[in-house]
Amino acid sequence: MADFDSRISGTKESEYAEIVVIRHGETEWNASKRLQGQLDVELNDVGRQQAAAVGHRLSMERKISVVYSSDLRRAIDTAEKIASSCGGVEVSKDPDLRERHLGDLQGLLLHEAAKISPKAYRALLSRRTDQEIPGGGESFVQLYDRCTSALERIGSKHIGERVVMVTHGGVLRALYVRASPTEQPGSVLNASVNIFHLSDGDIWTIKSWGDVSHLNQTEYLQSGFGGDRTSVNALLAG
Repeated sequence: MADFDSRISGTKESEYAEIVVIRHGETEWNASKRLQGQLDVELNDVGRQQAAAVGHRLSMERKISVVYSSDLRRAIDTAEKIASSCGGVEVSKDPDLRERHLGDLQGLLLHEAAKISPKAYRALLSRRTDQEIPGGGESFVQLYDRCTSALERIGSKHIGERVVMVTHGGVLRALYVRASPTEQPGSVLNASVNIFHLSDGDIWTIKSWGDVSHLNQTEYLQSGFGGDRTSVNALLAG
C-alpha cells in the first residue's frame, strides 16, 4: 500500500471531502482474465467475501455519509455489502462511475483478444489517449473526463464528510492520473481501499492507495488484473 499522509498534514476535516474509492470484488471474469468493460457480470464467491471484508473494515472507521456506486452489478453488490455493514446508509447509483467501455473487446479472453479483434486490441494499446476502441468503446480521455467530473461533483456535495464510491479498475487508474499525473498507479486490486481528499474546488490529494490489509484472511487476485501504465493489464482492470 502506498501511503500519502504527509501530503495532507495540517488540513482540517471541514475543509475537504474524504472519498474512499473501492474497486468492486472479484468476478469469475476477473479470475479468468476475460474483458468485462461495461458488460454486467456478478461477483463470485471470493468477491462476496471481499465485499464483506471491506464493509467490516469501513464499519470500524470514521462514519460514512453515503455510498455511491457504478450501476453495474459487480459494483452495486459490493456497495450494498458496505452500506449494510455501515449501518444501512444510502446507496446512490451513478452510471458515470461505470468501467471504460471496451467496444469489440468486451467478453473476450485477454489472451485471445489480439487474434479475434486485432483493430480493437491495437486501439486499446495505443498511446493516443483520444483513441476510441472500435465497437463503441471509449478512449481514455472519454473515460477520464466522465469519471473525474463525477468525483468532483460528489466531492463538492460532501465537504467535511466521508463518503464511499464503489467503481472499477479503469476508473481508479484515471482518478489516480488526475490526482498524481507524474506517477504510476501500479496494481489496482479487487476490493482495495483508495482514499482521495478533494478541497478548494479542484485540489486532489491521495491519502492512501491500494490498501488490501483487510483481505488478509480472504482469497483475492494477487495480480489484481491491474498493472502499471505500460502493461496491457493497466487498461483492463474491470
